[in-house]
Amino acid sequence: QVQLVESGGGLVQPGGSLRLSCAASGSIFSINAMGWYRQAPGKEREFVARITSGGSTNYGDSVKGRFTISRDNARNTVYLQMNSLKPEDTAVYYCNVDAVSISPGVRRRSEYWGQGTQVTVSS
Repeated sequence: QVQLVESGGGLVQPGGSLRLSCAASGSIFSINAMGWYRQAPGKEREFVARITSGGSTNYGDSVKGRFTISRDNARNTVYLQMNSLKPEDTAVYYCNVDAVSISPGVRRRSEYWGQGTQVTVSS
């Protein structure tokens, strides 16, 4: 079993900053990558950022240059630093982890999702 706990969402004014965190725990054998997706009401889920265990990063075009993803491999935690926030960034942000778990006694590679954290950018 792999569990993800997100934190850091909230209300922020346009141009402000916010930092999201996502910590993975459970029967983790290895983590291949961690990332963030978001979904606004009436829209499809959108890729935001991804980082591999080796540190390679990838960003969605809409957030490139404003958001920075980082990780602490020792703590199985991924962070998303969001700067210069815009109203269109308003969405529920979901942590995503590509991991290999051992539960019970069998290695299995799967994607896991956090519960989502609301980010609202409004004046």
